[in-house]
Amino acid sequence: MLTTTLPAGVGRNASPYLHGGEAAAIAAVLPTGQYGHGPVTEQFEQALAHYLGVDDVVSVSSGTTALVIGLQAAGIGPGDEVIVPSFTFCASIQAIVAAGAAPRFIDVDPATLCVTSDGVLGALTPATRAVMPVLYGGRAVGLDSIRDILDSHGILLIEDAAHAFGSRAGTRMVGATGALTCFSFDPIKNLTTGQGGAIVPRSPEEARRARSRRLFGVAQSRQERASITSYAVEGPGLRCDLSQINAAFGLVQLEHFSTIAAKRRHLWRTYRDALMKLDAAALVDVDVDRSVPFNCVVRVSAAQRDTVFEVLRGQGIGVGVHYPPNHSQPAFATWHRPLPVTDEIGQQILSLPFHPAMSDDAVHYAVAALSRALRSTS
Repeated sequence: MLTTTLPAGVGRNASPYLHGGEAAAIAAVLPTGQYGHGPVTEQFEQALAHYLGVDDVVSVSSGTTALVIGLQAAGIGPGDEVIVPSFTFCASIQAIVAAGAAPRFIDVDPATLCVTSDGVLGALTPATRAVMPVLYGGRAVGLDSIRDILDSHGILLIEDAAHAFGSRAGTRMVGATGALTCFSFDPIKNLTTGQGGAIVPRSPEEARRARSRRLFGVAQSRQERASITSYAVEGPGLRCDLSQINAAFGLVQLEHFSTIAAKRRHLWRTYRDALMKLDAAALVDVDVDRSVPFNCVVRVSAAQRDTVFEVLRGQGIGVGVHYPPNHSQPAFATWHRPLPVTDEIGQQILSLPFHPAMSDDAVHYAVAALSRALRSTS
């Protein structure tokens, strides 16, 4: 007989994890009356740069604004084409469009759900100005073998690392490989600020442009403006800065990040070991020894996927589908092109509950329920 009490955490697909100091850190900011960009924000940026081993980090209000501002700071705009996998959250594509550029969709490797060097090279056109690999699930995307080719054509590498904070590309942290890298710190990411994001620029000038664009295009910093009677608006911009409240939250999370990284790796390995017994579900690899996994995704038969999803949701298990392909979305119909691998995996993928509050028992419960659902729908 099945138990009616679900193990803790299995009912949610993803969830933030609090360490206990976040509320006090936020409370310390409130009496200052300065809730926008400020000293705590800059402290968070410096802490991120130190952790990643880079010279500078520019924080912003979300992962999406990180992509938009990152693209713009790199000089990407109207008339430019950006190679990007269709298999990603729609925010990746919306950012390209918001920057005024055009997405050129490519397929992914079905084993990793990430782009490959051959796939990128096969998609290049005279209009290509950037490649945006998506580090799906936290896995670093190795395009080192074609970096010289991209450089020789003036094609930029801009990483969508929304899933991949804390992961490594070889011996280097994601964000420290020389590419312009964009992170997301929304509630369910490996590192969260409640809501936020960050850009790792490639140069001081790129950092300056990003900082200007995140706050109305104003050249002077907030501190500089306080001591002068005017300021210069040097170009386009919006209010996309990271608040001190969110930065305070993020500083506590960063202090305990090694704990979260270890929990996520352990959880993923527990799933991997349990799923080995299921022939009808193929685990998508994330290179767990070098990655901090963001999710746990399996591929099941397209004929079964939707029914298995409904059965598990009906049992209160927090499965999901991340993500529906973008090349078939109405908003992006202008840029549709045939992508057979993406079409296939889009009908097969299933995200299992995955977040640091889960126990090993919750993992085994989810896998056992998946096994029963697969058998009952075969």
